[in-house]
Amino acid sequence: MSEAFDPVAFLDAAVQIRSHEDVTEMRELLVDTLDAHGADPLVDDAGNTLATRGSGSPHVVLNTHIDTVSPHVPYDREDGVIHGRGACDAKGPLAALLSAFLGTEPDGRLTLAVTPDEEVYSTGAAALDLTALPGVDDATADAYIVGEPTGLDVCTAAKGRFEGTISLSGRNAHAAEPETGVNAVAAAEGALEAIRTFDAGRDPHPTLGPPTLTPTVVEGGEATNQVPAACTLTVDRRSVPPETAAGFAAELERAVEDATPDPVGVKFAPTERPTPFLEAFATDADEPVVRHLAAAADRVTDGAAGAVRPFTAATEASYFAPAPTVVFGPGVLADDEGPVAHADREYVRTAEVERAAAALTEALAALLG
Repeated sequence: MSEAFDPVAFLDAAVQIRSHEDVTEMRELLVDTLDAHGADPLVDDAGNTLATRGSGSPHVVLNTHIDTVSPHVPYDREDGVIHGRGACDAKGPLAALLSAFLGTEPDGRLTLAVTPDEEVYSTGAAALDLTALPGVDDATADAYIVGEPTGLDVCTAAKGRFEGTISLSGRNAHAAEPETGVNAVAAAEGALEAIRTFDAGRDPHPTLGPPTLTPTVVEGGEATNQVPAACTLTVDRRSVPPETAAGFAAELERAVEDATPDPVGVKFAPTERPTPFLEAFATDADEPVVRHLAAAADRVTDGAAGAVRPFTAATEASYFAPAPTVVFGPGVLADDEGPVAHADREYVRTAEVERAAAALTEALAALLG
């Protein structure tokens, strides 16, 4: 019989593994841990680590990632705090999810799906196929819990993140006779106005608030005495439901076309990437996964956590919606002193990892009991 799983001991070992450039060693630790506890893991062609328990429905999926951002931050541990890259994003959440997965005997199916590339292109989540698991016929589960640092609050929504470039095309001419050309840089004035007013009149999302559209890079012109024939503006979009990446692209191109002179050509091209953009998602607060997890987090923290709120960063959760999806885990993105996740002071409190594991186990017992 295997020893009981210790989430803090697992986390302690995990944070000492560098996984900002290559996740192989971290995935080996995860697979070996699952093997040691009789969970029979498999690694699919996209590098996802999968394991499942039970059968039938309801089917709940626990998801997080094993990659971390650069640069590596060395491991340290003192006074109940583990420091180092990945401590809270997302090896602390992974430790809590693992504890709940291994500690639950489901009346239904419980699946662990851990991805390798969340911090860059989410290639693992984009390719995730639950039917690769034995006995699973449906590619979509009944609920998803995504491990990220939320301070043990239950996050039911997040904005999407799109990016693309507006290309304005005109005609070169001598700057001494500007009327003979079509000035693409001058046309940027209308394009920027269209960006500023793009969301005018839209009602804010009840949970996420208003979307944002921010110009981030402008390039144009080749010579100081020439009417420029080309100008590009890169924009960052933080979307709210029900907007999609495709719908945003078409609508923005029309808005810029309407705001620029007829001789100027307008084209909007989403930034190329191998996987779909992370869309906005929102889960109803009345969903059982929300109610049970919020109640459990409230109980294990004596009321200090368990609030239902949005998550402020993009996550792979958007790939799993519209199935009921929440984001939950130990650690915080930032504290009173500044950034924590993705910062050189990244840390997580070991007691919070243990409380997260307890809350997840309690919620899963209610969902799958």
